[in-house]
Amino acid sequence: MLLSVSLILLLGMFLGFLCKKVHLPALCGMLLTGVLLGPAVFDLIDPSILNISADIRKIALVVILTRAGLSLDLTDLKKIGRPALLMCALPATAELVGCLIFAPRFFGLTLTEAAILGAVLAAVSPAVVVPRMIHLMETGYGTGKGIPQLILAGASVDDVYVIVLFTTFMGMAQGNKVSVMSFVNIPISVVLGILAGLLLGTCFGIFFEKLHIRDTAKMMILLSASLLLCVAENALTTPITFSSLIAVMFIGYGLKRRRAQVAERLSVRFNKVWVGAEIFLFVLVGASVNISYLGKVGFTAVALIILALLVRMLGVLLCMLGTPFNGKERLFCMLAYTPKATVQAAIGGLPLAAGLACGEAVLTIAVLAIVLTAPLGAFAIDFTYHRLLEKNTK
Repeated sequence: MLLSVSLILLLGMFLGFLCKKVHLPALCGMLLTGVLLGPAVFDLIDPSILNISADIRKIALVVILTRAGLSLDLTDLKKIGRPALLMCALPATAELVGCLIFAPRFFGLTLTEAAILGAVLAAVSPAVVVPRMIHLMETGYGTGKGIPQLILAGASVDDVYVIVLFTTFMGMAQGNKVSVMSFVNIPISVVLGILAGLLLGTCFGIFFEKLHIRDTAKMMILLSASLLLCVAENALTTPITFSSLIAVMFIGYGLKRRRAQVAERLSVRFNKVWVGAEIFLFVLVGASVNISYLGKVGFTAVALIILALLVRMLGVLLCMLGTPFNGKERLFCMLAYTPKATVQAAIGGLPLAAGLACGEAVLTIAVLAIVLTAPLGAFAIDFTYHRLLEKNTK
């Protein structure tokens, strides 16, 4: 295991550095590291690490979402109003509809199987989007109109919405009855997640005010509480649940409202932790790629992904109607909402594990979507933000 950890960190940093040198996102090198070290090529990652890969990726996601909450400013987001709510569901719904239209024609899937594929593909990746929106908020690009805040909040809720749809469609494919409560639970879980996060964040603010401890200890307390929220969500068997990922982000926001200076210092510390967490996240995503699957679907899968993304971008454009955004800013929002990685890596293999006929096609297309959209989406954001967004000098 120690050799695997060393290889993941060293090769991940090295290839990430090389990618930066040629003006590509560092995550491209990290994904390539995962492919090379993973079972598909050299098989140098210890099986014990691969067995807990999902948990490690979840920890990395919690780190960056907590970091996002500590930097989040909802003032401009409140001014946007309706489009902010639409961004949480409309683009994902549009992409799912695109899969319902094209997947049966391209792969002979049933509508239920196409819906499962659409739900897997429709989630945007917080791991790619969130750190870049944090960078925009720190440098002031687009913050005057709340663009990074809009994308940051929408990407977090988008995943909750898509995972609920995926669970529902999986149940339909396995012969289970569709529960109306599962759809009702979408907005309820988001609201409960926000309330839980705000409450905990405020309580931590009061606690840190009364008890003076080192910032490192504060960071570990926040991280532990965030992980416990994820455990609590998974343990719930009630019809009504809460979104732990939303709660994690709003812990940071609640703390910032109560103790802004503490939140600012902790944000810097979480940023340092993210340096290592990012490497593990994307290397382990790359390790999930099975190259032998990719040759079976080829250009047909690429065509489906492109068409679904175009429909998704149309959905983002519809969300922008009635906003003060100009054409460049709308184009940026459309590009920033395309990367996929985290959710696809987490749920892409579940249909195959469940024995569904569409399982291999879903997994293959999900992996291909990661390989194509994660680096390209990250590159699109990094390359265009200073060209398409105005910098707020305040």
